[in-house]
Amino acid sequence: MAKKKVVRKVVKKVVRKKAITAQTKKTGTKKKTSSQKNAGGKRRPAMKLAARERIVTLAHEVAEMAAQVDDPFVDIPTRALSNVAFNEKSRIIEMGDNTQRRSFFNLSQAKKFMQTMLIASGCSELLDQEKTTSIRDLFYHCKHTIEGTKENTFDEQDESDTIIEDLEVALASLREELGLFAEPKGAMVGPMTIVDKGDVIDLSRMGSGGYAIPSIVEGEVIKFQKHKAKFVLLIEKGAVWRRFNEDRFWEKHKCVIVHGGGQPPRGVRRLLHRLNQELKLPVYVLVDNDPWGYYIYSVVKQGSISLAFESQRMAVPDARFVGMSSFDAEKFGLSKDVTIAVTVQDIRRANEIKNYPWFAKKRAWQREIDHMLKLGVKLELEALSSKDFSFITEIYLPRKLKAGEFLD
Repeated sequence: MAKKKVVRKVVKKVVRKKAITAQTKKTGTKKKTSSQKNAGGKRRPAMKLAARERIVTLAHEVAEMAAQVDDPFVDIPTRALSNVAFNEKSRIIEMGDNTQRRSFFNLSQAKKFMQTMLIASGCSELLDQEKTTSIRDLFYHCKHTIEGTKENTFDEQDESDTIIEDLEVALASLREELGLFAEPKGAMVGPMTIVDKGDVIDLSRMGSGGYAIPSIVEGEVIKFQKHKAKFVLLIEKGAVWRRFNEDRFWEKHKCVIVHGGGQPPRGVRRLLHRLNQELKLPVYVLVDNDPWGYYIYSVVKQGSISLAFESQRMAVPDARFVGMSSFDAEKFGLSKDVTIAVTVQDIRRANEIKNYPWFAKKRAWQREIDHMLKLGVKLELEALSSKDFSFITEIYLPRKLKAGEFLD
């Protein structure tokens, strides 16, 4: 009971603060549009204005329940496979209507309810100040020992990261819209000029490291100025991407090459979506021949379960898989010495992916995965270096692209 009183004390403070904000919004002057200036004379981006309004609405609803002596609660959409469905018409994963109620007077949920209010309050501060920060910085901003107790609001960052994801789906707003970013992970080069917050950047002159793709890549941050690219190539690994960059594959084949350091983060995926939708550039995906590579392609193409509510802004339904394929070892004469035996976990994961609705009805994908399982081996992109260091850039991929050897 003591712990419940402590949590209640903190939540009351947060709710009171948000209630004041909500009441100010409710009774204040006419709401400004995204094109209008705020008091400081700056224009607030429409993306952030919408996110802020959603936070204020959430705060107002919680404050109203508290004022009416009701049990305040927040409904969090369920982030699980059971609550997503594949829309065959749009070819993306969409989130269902199932939710989990997080209420203040439920002892098992009270702390998470308080944490949700704290994170929402922190995001509201960021948007009010028109600032951004890292998810780790927000963790420290919200972490403190509750006065008069030994109880912390947060103990580990994993707790706040989960709450941020919950808040995203509850508000239908990406964390980037809430002023939060992750550490940059991914790079790109190619015949393209962009404008990054007013700085004009020529992506063909970025050296060996390329342009570091930021976490927030919305239109008010990244603008496409001009380009001569014919397509975009997403490469799973930074090390392999470096080979493509060093061999200037992007210059010879007039393309933009991108990597996401394994599973591409949301900033990279959002940028791929924009390149495809706004510039009409085809997107090709080059990953290892293993269940993890298949999954990376699936996430890029159809979206992910945890971000199903934003698939329409993240997924690239027209993306195509160019390799590696389980048929490549024989086709390109690779030695058995460079193959890797599949594990029990690989077999289980491969069968799970086979049964995804977006793969289950595609014979080519069933054949691809079945062949990997039949051979009992997987292939990494680096296996092609057994032929020659530049075999992947000079022979392998040019041949596949020319022949149209890809999976949809």
